[in-house]
Amino acid sequence: MNIFEILTCLMYIIGVLIMIVFKDKADDLKRQGILLGETREEMARDYITKVEVRSDMAQIINRFDRLEEKLDRFIGEHK
Repeated sequence: MNIFEILTCLMYIIGVLIMIVFKDKADDLKRQGILLGETREEMARDYITKVEVRSDMAQIINRFDRLEEKLDRFIGEHK
C-alpha cells in the first residue's frame, strides 16, 4: 500500500465519522422539534385564552351586579 491509498482510507473513515455525527445531531434536532410540538399542545390544552378569561370575568361581574341590586332592595325594604 502506498501513502495515497492510506490517506484515501483515512479520508473515508473521517467522512463516515462526520456523517455519523451529523446524523446524530439531525435526529436530536428532530426529536426536540417533536417535543416542542407536544409541549405547545399541552399548554394549549391546560391554559385558557384571554378571551375565555374576559368572558368568565364578565359573567362574574354580572352576578355581583345582580347580587348588589338584591342587597340594595333588601336594605331599602328594611329601613
